[in-house]
Amino acid sequence: MRSSVLTSQTPAAQQETHPLQADVHRWPEPIPGDEPARLAFWERASQLLDWETASHTVHAWTPADPQARRGPEIRWFLGGRLNAAVNCVDRHVAAGRGDVPALLFEGEPGDRLTVSYADLQRRVSQAANALTTLGVGPGDRVVIYLPVLVETIVITLACARIGAVHQLVFGGFSAEALRFRIEDTGAKLLVTTDGQFRRGQAVAVKAAADAAVQGLTTDAGGSLEHVLVIRRTGSAISWNDHDLCGDGLGRDLWWHEVVDTASAQHIPEFFDAEHPLFIMYTSGTTGKPKGLVHTTGGYLTGAVYSYLRLFAHPDPAQRDQDVHWCTADLAWVTAQTYEIYGPLAAGATQVIYEGVPNVPHPGRHFEIIARHRVTSYYTAPTLVRSLMGWFPQGVPQDYDLSSIRLAGTVGEAVNPEAAAWLRSQIGRDTRDSRGAPSLPLVDTWWQSESGSTVLSPRPEEQSVPGSVAGPMPGWEVEVVDDAGWPVPAGVQGNVVITAVGPSMARTVWGDPERFFTSYWQKYVAQGWFLAGDAAVRDAQGNIWIRGRIDEAINVSGHLLSTIEIESALVSHPDVVEAGVAAVADATTGHAAVAFVVLSSAAAERISGDPAAERALAGELRAHVGQVIGPVAKPREVIPVPEVPKTRSGKIMRRLLSQLHSGEPLGDTTSLQNEPCVPQIRRICEARGTMREVPTP
Repeated sequence: MRSSVLTSQTPAAQQETHPLQADVHRWPEPIPGDEPARLAFWERASQLLDWETASHTVHAWTPADPQARRGPEIRWFLGGRLNAAVNCVDRHVAAGRGDVPALLFEGEPGDRLTVSYADLQRRVSQAANALTTLGVGPGDRVVIYLPVLVETIVITLACARIGAVHQLVFGGFSAEALRFRIEDTGAKLLVTTDGQFRRGQAVAVKAAADAAVQGLTTDAGGSLEHVLVIRRTGSAISWNDHDLCGDGLGRDLWWHEVVDTASAQHIPEFFDAEHPLFIMYTSGTTGKPKGLVHTTGGYLTGAVYSYLRLFAHPDPAQRDQDVHWCTADLAWVTAQTYEIYGPLAAGATQVIYEGVPNVPHPGRHFEIIARHRVTSYYTAPTLVRSLMGWFPQGVPQDYDLSSIRLAGTVGEAVNPEAAAWLRSQIGRDTRDSRGAPSLPLVDTWWQSESGSTVLSPRPEEQSVPGSVAGPMPGWEVEVVDDAGWPVPAGVQGNVVITAVGPSMARTVWGDPERFFTSYWQKYVAQGWFLAGDAAVRDAQGNIWIRGRIDEAINVSGHLLSTIEIESALVSHPDVVEAGVAAVADATTGHAAVAFVVLSSAAAERISGDPAAERALAGELRAHVGQVIGPVAKPREVIPVPEVPKTRSGKIMRRLLSQLHSGEPLGDTTSLQNEPCVPQIRRICEARGTMREVPTP
């Protein structure tokens, strides 16, 4: 296949105004199919950044090669050079905003810290000097195994400052999950902590780190040279002071001895726009996680533009009052884009919170919103549904939520009931002229692969709850059948990205063939990216995400959406959350099985009373039949304490199918609530749902 190149030869101009003054809401959006206008749009977006060297070509594309089993070569802002940390920190200090709060930290035990941009610059410079002392340089990989702490953001930006490639790992992941990421990346340094505060307790972390690095250090033939440890909980830990690489330093090093004592003066280097910035591992129930590689210039452009367009005040003159809060863990791509790089590149003020939302009580998030006057609250529908269950009578008026100007959701499509609750409870002080709740909602759809939001209503639009509306400017998306033809309104099809933005991942770390087979092979002739999600368009053209393609349920020829059935269940007052999975059925081919998390009142009502549980199951089945139709009734309704979810809040439906049927489980290390898996297994065993697996 001959390569083709799509370029714009207009040099990128230097930034004219600080990004907080950029009136991006008034920028004209390119018309789909107008490639020159699309490239001109992204060229303009790139000017939200400071470049040491301007790019000479906005975009270049070499199509995928099916013979070589290679995905497309995607390049943005060729010739441009920049530093991500300088864009997130130094330039704001230089612009006279050093005293502006960058981070408003809330620890789970109640400790708080405000970090200004000047203070963040000092901390990042110290960490960058420390990394250099430890022998870390451009292109080296650093694995960061930390909870949501100021230091987590500091070390992430320090890696970017010196050109090292970072890989953040959720602090609650197992040693096995951590080990895979250290080994797969060939990491030179692991950054961790003695422990973390989680659900009101000090939880050990260093022990898992020790287990993970066993056999992966340089003395054992591996790549790892040092483990840098933050003292957070004061827990007793084991210590290894062996000099593994002849630098006179032990394997284990304390952050306060190495970083806090380093010089606060650091001269940054500048890197090519396509220089790798970070690796983000996807989660799944089968196969090993994929390490998606994101590069610097394109990713940062997508992050800062989409943050400003979706979350910043539409009037630039009002943005100094913005306080953003993305509730995700820092190891999830949502947090890296909308809790690290996007807001900080824009010079915004934001909240970061270490703990879970119901410690020491379910109103913890509302306390934080009130204390810091949060204006944009970006969270997962699963958390919203939990809040609905914790506050069945609504959020008490004692909490002052009047600062909230906008709410956003991510992870899965938000149920209409959850959207209505967000408007009426979180946004209760935002009303239209008729007195009805009118809080703007941005229900965003995007992936680790895209790096920034692809589909979302704009804040100024009247969104349709449950719909992700249409593409963000500069992205183009279709819903097509297997042959690539657009499907009619109301018919489910595959989501494909037909024109990618600059924040798109470039490859899979160490496995470029998997990048091709996972995303590009199916529609290689068209050059489209297969997102893996199913969707329908309504009569107005709005897109409704219906879950993963392989999670649709075919009952007697009727293709049903798991999310649609879940939404019907959640609309019942006794159900807080639901996960619907497909299981084999001898008569209908597939059957739907619903795993439901009940409200505390409903759980208490059926506790120890099989007859009451059967009656509730029948009521819920009938409710689904009434909302959707008799064919959608779940065959079984199984109460569970939790449904398994990834860190992004996605329900692992295939895992529910495997648990129900007793099949071997795939990778579960990326779950945020892995302990619920054996609980559900025991429930399924007690119910006798598992089929006998023949012994070899």
